[in-house]
Amino acid sequence: MIREAGPDDRAAIEALLTARLDQAMFPLTNLRDHGLARGDFASPHDHALRIWRSGDSLVALTRAGMILPLCDGTPDLSGLPAALHGLTVTGSVGPAASARPVLKALRLDRVPTVTDRDEPGFALDLANLTIPDVPGTTLRPITPADLPLVTDWRQTYIGEVLGSTGPEARAKAESDLAGYLTRDSHRLLIRDGQPVAMTGFNAILPEIVQIGGVYTPANLRGKGYARRAVALHLAETRATGTSRAVLFAASDAAARAYRAIGFQLSEPFTLFLLSTPTAIAACL
Repeated sequence: MIREAGPDDRAAIEALLTARLDQAMFPLTNLRDHGLARGDFASPHDHALRIWRSGDSLVALTRAGMILPLCDGTPDLSGLPAALHGLTVTGSVGPAASARPVLKALRLDRVPTVTDRDEPGFALDLANLTIPDVPGTTLRPITPADLPLVTDWRQTYIGEVLGSTGPEARAKAESDLAGYLTRDSHRLLIRDGQPVAMTGFNAILPEIVQIGGVYTPANLRGKGYARRAVALHLAETRATGTSRAVLFAASDAAARAYRAIGFQLSEPFTLFLLSTPTAIAACL
């Protein structure tokens, strides 16, 4: 039986997510940041969650419409369409073994998408981090003065990785960069006074970070800048007590870069973005 969780379920849900931390960074950080209500979202933030539970399986939905699933085995999802009836979905991200059955149960696997792929997941104990030597490079935080350049970078990344272009991509890039500055979550690799790569964390907990938004301009790729940037940022957070990092790789080149600094293959992740927001129907 699928039921919506509420504030009284929060401790149990946090325990379930913490037990599978490598696969649960998005729902757990969103839950800790924005809380949990029943029948509505606990805050007006796009990352605020509602969560439905069946045994030890969870399906979270953000206010922005992203499904964040974490299934235990092969749960009965037949009641999920009725539970989410009328709610708007924009996409899903999560372990492929969880996301694919949920998308199928909601009949979203037959809806047009801009992005629909499974990416290899990776994990790293930061005690095993390898920092490559790229002479003349340093890492620093993004500043407001960097915004014209890195907003262009982010817009290009959104087109390459997420499949979105034009004004929508520009607006998302601007919103993303505003968040990066507020959270101090991203860094620039500098060489000869110029930014050459960007890296960051898209989910942060005291003990673990999830890497996201890594970008090197096309004309600067193949020089080891991305792996150097990621490694230096991980060394920075390791010094504060963080012990683990996870990510999912958008390309073979990215996967090679992550392996080079010590990451090991883990579960694949699904990245699924709908062409247009879609309301869930109860009877399909």
